[in-house]
Amino acid sequence: MKIQYLLFYTLLFGVFSYVNAQENLDFSGKKKIVSPEIKGKNVTFRLFAPQAKTVKLQGNWMTGTSSESDGMELKKDPQGIWSLSKDDFGADIYTYSFFVDGVKVSDPNNSYQVRDVSSVMSMFLIEGPESANYKVQDVPHGTVSKRWYTSKGLKAERRLTVYTPPGYESSKEKFPVLYLLHGMGGDEDAWMTLGRAAQILDNLIAQGKARPMIVVMPNGHTSNSAAPGESSRGFYPIDMVTPDIFSGDMENYFNEIIDFTEHNYRVKQNARNRAISGLSMGGFHALYISANQPKTFDYVGLFSPAILPPENRKSHIYTDLDTKLQEQKASTYQLYWIGIGKTDFLFKQVEKYRQKLDKIDFKYQYLESEGGHTWSNWRTYLNDFLQQIFK
Repeated sequence: MKIQYLLFYTLLFGVFSYVNAQENLDFSGKKKIVSPEIKGKNVTFRLFAPQAKTVKLQGNWMTGTSSESDGMELKKDPQGIWSLSKDDFGADIYTYSFFVDGVKVSDPNNSYQVRDVSSVMSMFLIEGPESANYKVQDVPHGTVSKRWYTSKGLKAERRLTVYTPPGYESSKEKFPVLYLLHGMGGDEDAWMTLGRAAQILDNLIAQGKARPMIVVMPNGHTSNSAAPGESSRGFYPIDMVTPDIFSGDMENYFNEIIDFTEHNYRVKQNARNRAISGLSMGGFHALYISANQPKTFDYVGLFSPAILPPENRKSHIYTDLDTKLQEQKASTYQLYWIGIGKTDFLFKQVEKYRQKLDKIDFKYQYLESEGGHTWSNWRTYLNDFLQQIFK
């Protein structure tokens, strides 16, 4: 009998120890609220908040929304569950948040979240042909790694995200390289998380629509060594506007990133096998890096790019652009690609820049899409650009 009691208490102690160790597991038996519930193009959002007076929904599909007042109102049932259904979503990735009595919160019933600069949002995907490449498909997968390189110019150890194509580790082949740059407030994680770059690359390569390539994604804010919380700076407040913007430092020291890549990866080391592209601030960087090194990249992609620095920024990187563009034109580049949304706040800048290019007969490919300054557009642009480089 003593042995039975001993075994019982040992088992009981083990159960309590397990529960305590798994601090976020829910053993309450309560019925889980499904949110978002997706049925084709219809999505229902739900939130249990019986004491709340108002609950609103804010999503990235809503144009011009930036505060609670712009959101869609949910309705409460007798059980205290607030809900709202919307039935016309197109195939894409969407992000959203709730406002509960004016306080912005993520959906507690949705485990899928993503950070954009300092905002954390819940996320879901609507399936369809347009979003098929954003999903993890049953295809060979590349490898995504975090690498640190030494920047002598910036006197810092800095982090890169690097995608190598399926089979890279077991082959001896050399590959072309795309340098893919993020926007203001972003970091070396942005194209992987928000841009779904790895999924797009895996799927396009498997479909034979893109060449196997290495993709290098650096941190474009030279005052930060890595994504927030991933460097010796620790858990610092995240700021979109950092002091390095328009300093010319990213452009000045970009060759350190090229040198690191070409010393550590099997890559083809010529302009025909180098591409550079970026969104917004990254498009600005790609524009000036390629203009200052006209024989380094045969493929340039500008996604919703900023064009001109403020007048008080006088780095040599930004001077004599017209002359530099003439030199780039003469370099026999293969593709100069520009994409912008019709309602993008940078549309007029890009329009003027295109006029400048047209005036000197600088050949480029142009895509004008619906929408504005959004990841929805930038994923589309990357999907298009990848299919045209290194061919």
